[in-house]
Amino acid sequence: MALIDTAVYVGGTRIGEGAAPADAVRQARAEGGMVWIGLRSPDAEELGEVQTLLDLHPLAVKDSLRGHQRAKFERYGAMSFLVVQPARYLDASETVDFSEVDFFVGEDFLVTVQDDDIDVHGVRAELEQHPAILAKGTYGIVWALLSRVLDDYGPVIDGVETDIDEIEQELFSQVPAVSRRIFGLQREVIDLQHATSPLIDIFDRMQAVLSERADGRESPAFRELGDRAGHVVDRVDAFRHTLDNALTVHASLVEQENNEAMRRMTETGLQQNEQVKKVSGWAAILFAPTLVGTIYGMNFDNMPELHWTFGYPLALLAMLATSLTLYAIFKRRGWL
Repeated sequence: MALIDTAVYVGGTRIGEGAAPADAVRQARAEGGMVWIGLRSPDAEELGEVQTLLDLHPLAVKDSLRGHQRAKFERYGAMSFLVVQPARYLDASETVDFSEVDFFVGEDFLVTVQDDDIDVHGVRAELEQHPAILAKGTYGIVWALLSRVLDDYGPVIDGVETDIDEIEQELFSQVPAVSRRIFGLQREVIDLQHATSPLIDIFDRMQAVLSERADGRESPAFRELGDRAGHVVDRVDAFRHTLDNALTVHASLVEQENNEAMRRMTETGLQQNEQVKKVSGWAAILFAPTLVGTIYGMNFDNMPELHWTFGYPLALLAMLATSLTLYAIFKRRGWL
């Protein structure tokens, strides 16, 4: 069962609250005032009753029941349908939690459909301290609610900005998980762009509607909201660019680190190659006298050099000459 909250205002003063929607509408129209009906998570039947009561446009009702709408502003004759996405930042998980509030705005009625996002009673209490705003009619209430939504974007923007500052510090500290953090925050910023970027157009169109109702006069209050929305959009866009640049810098740093690792591996390989050359060269030099000595160490009788006076000196000379020749060759080639 949806929670239904009603209030009736005449000339900026509340004259009734808590009545059934049908009774509240009758009272408002009998007194020449307006009614504010707040619905929380209504089902199709409950919203259908309000639709019949106030002749809400079926396409707008269908969009509200479907949910998950992006921020937008539509006109259906004398009725306006508005969707905004309040947000709050969860710093522990570095995620933005979005919700949805739908507005059905008529000449003498305002229907808000939401979960549990905007503190309606808090906004109502503030509004009732400023009867001049309530005297503006339903769009005065809409202005107050939208102002609260923009106010709530402030902590979200600050939270994202703080995390981006931390990411910029981690980039050059070589924190291993920084890339995952950049990607995660980038996804949240993109969602925040989707929620905030339509706001400028929404406020422009609302000012046009109010200008028609006021014989061409502008609405400074909604123009101020439009300026605030533009500031929010600009900051979110800047976050997107900053994260894109951070990702590029991170990729460059990773590539530079990989290149440095490859350079070190190459240098190590070259050093090992030099060592292998030296070991191989000395092994070849020592192999020649070892071979001669091994042959003469076999002590066969039919070896004429065994009984030759110059056999031993000649063997030593051959070993020395072979070793010196190999040493000279390897030295010239840079192996030793």
